[in-house]
Amino acid sequence: MTRTTKEVVGIVLAGGQARRMGGGDKCFLEIGGQSLLARTIDRLSPQVCDLVINANGDAARFASFEHPVAKDTIEGFVGPLAGVLAGMRWAQSHAPDVPFILTAASDTPFFPRDLTQRLLQGAGNGKLSIVLAASNGRVHPVFGLWPVALANDLDEALVSGLRKILDWTDMHKMVEVVFETDAAQIDPFFNVNCPEDLAKAELIAESIL
Repeated sequence: MTRTTKEVVGIVLAGGQARRMGGGDKCFLEIGGQSLLARTIDRLSPQVCDLVINANGDAARFASFEHPVAKDTIEGFVGPLAGVLAGMRWAQSHAPDVPFILTAASDTPFFPRDLTQRLLQGAGNGKLSIVLAASNGRVHPVFGLWPVALANDLDEALVSGLRKILDWTDMHKMVEVVFETDAAQIDPFFNVNCPEDLAKAELIAESIL
C-alpha cells in the first residue's frame, strides 16, 4: 500500500506566545521580505491535501492567508499538543476520510519539502503509528504525522493534565524519521526563537536563493 498526500491535512502551529521575541505573533516576523507564516504555508501546501492554521485569538488577523483557522479546543495555552488536537478535530469535522494530520511549526522556515512523503513512508501501513521528524540527534515533536483516530485519546490526556508531546507519544507506537543536514550544514529544523535566530535565518534565506 502506497500512502499519498491526499491522506494528510496540514496543520501550521502558529499559536505560540513568543516570549523570547517579546510576545505577539512571531509568525508575522519577516525574513527575506516574507513572513515566517507565509514561508511555512508555501512549503507545506504542496505536501498536503488541505491546510489549516492553528492559532488562538482573533482569527481575522490571518484572513489574508485564505486558510481556515482552528483554535485550541483546550483552553489556557497548554502547548503544542493542544494544536495537534485542534487539527485532529478540524479534520474529523471537515475531512472525515483523511486519516492523518501533519503538524509544522510556523517558526521553522526551512523544513524539508519532502517532509510529508518521508513521514508517510515512516508510517508504513500502520494506521495508528505516530511519526516524528528528527535531525542532528534530536527529535522534533512539533513536526509529526498524527493519526486522527487518536483524537479522543489525546483529548483525555490533555484533560488529565498531560502537556509534553513526548510523554504522550511514549504511550503509543512512535517512529522517528531522520533528516540529514544539507550541503551547507543547515539543520532543516532550525527554528527562530530569539532576535539572533531571526538574523541567522535572514542569512540562511539569502544563501539558498
